[in-house]
Amino acid sequence: MFKKLILSAALAGAMGVSGAAAQEVTLRVHHFLPAQAPVPSQFIEPWAQKVMEESDGRIAVEVYPAMSLGGGPPSLFDQARDGVVDIVWTLTGYTPGRFLRAEVLDLPFIGGDAEATSRAAWRFYEMHMQDEFEGVRPIAMHVHGPGQMHMRSPAIETPDDMQGRTVRGPTRLVTRLIEALGGTAVGMPVPQVPEALSRNVIEGTVIPWEVTTSLRVAELVDTHTEFGGDRSLYTTFFIFGMNPDSYEALPEDLRAVIDANSGIETSGWVGRVMHDADAPARAIAEERGNTIITVEGEALDAWRAAAAPVRDGWIVEMNERGIDGAALIADFEALLEEEEAR
Repeated sequence: MFKKLILSAALAGAMGVSGAAAQEVTLRVHHFLPAQAPVPSQFIEPWAQKVMEESDGRIAVEVYPAMSLGGGPPSLFDQARDGVVDIVWTLTGYTPGRFLRAEVLDLPFIGGDAEATSRAAWRFYEMHMQDEFEGVRPIAMHVHGPGQMHMRSPAIETPDDMQGRTVRGPTRLVTRLIEALGGTAVGMPVPQVPEALSRNVIEGTVIPWEVTTSLRVAELVDTHTEFGGDRSLYTTFFIFGMNPDSYEALPEDLRAVIDANSGIETSGWVGRVMHDADAPARAIAEERGNTIITVEGEALDAWRAAAAPVRDGWIVEMNERGIDGAALIADFEALLEEEEAR
């Protein structure tokens, strides 16, 4: 393992500054999206600036986008756990079957507004998932806004329209959803989507609106299907997390800066960023003249019914593993209702 946390303490000099007070720390943040994408530009960079300012410049934060330090998106959690980097932002679903309780938030029609759902995700982590994430200290737990379908013509309006369509899915439960709807699921991290569309490996993808801008998806497909109601077709679970040794190596007052920028409020912040970025991305598709279909009412009920076996099957699978899946779902739904009532 290679520890990348750089700690250097200045010796007390003529000005009488203690080594602890003069200590400088550089934290390296690694993630999988281009720097201009909403979360990197509107959350990770501002978070880094906030930490630097609140530490009076004693913490420096270097952000490395688009896997520029090496590896693929599925390796990010382990990069933080093993101390290759100090902080990562990644998707738990990129390592299928590893974060089983976190999969509650990947189930169809369970997530809602991204900010409220992200706040509930943090509380759900505190309630049920601390052992599952052992080895990485979470700074934020969150989800994106409602997952939508972005396809080449013909457009998707009903579950029957999914028959035989090849669609990228981000997590094992979302790929199960695509297959339950009659499609052919192709699992891949989101940075691979533009090339897969360009090479006709897939006909479309499920992603939230906000990420379509940085991936230029509206240029590569011509139809979009979004889902009404107060619950999303799907969401996915993200962690912004820190190597515990990097955290413990900080002096107490600098650990307090990290603590002040971690937790439920930080989780809500990144969820809000993702929510707010949906509308401008949708507007780009509208300006291009792409077809946008909104599924509502009885049509939405048909999608919910078609997706129900995914939830039911997950509960059975969890029960076989000694995990009460139905109780996990009930707990999360109660937390989300509380956050939505705030």
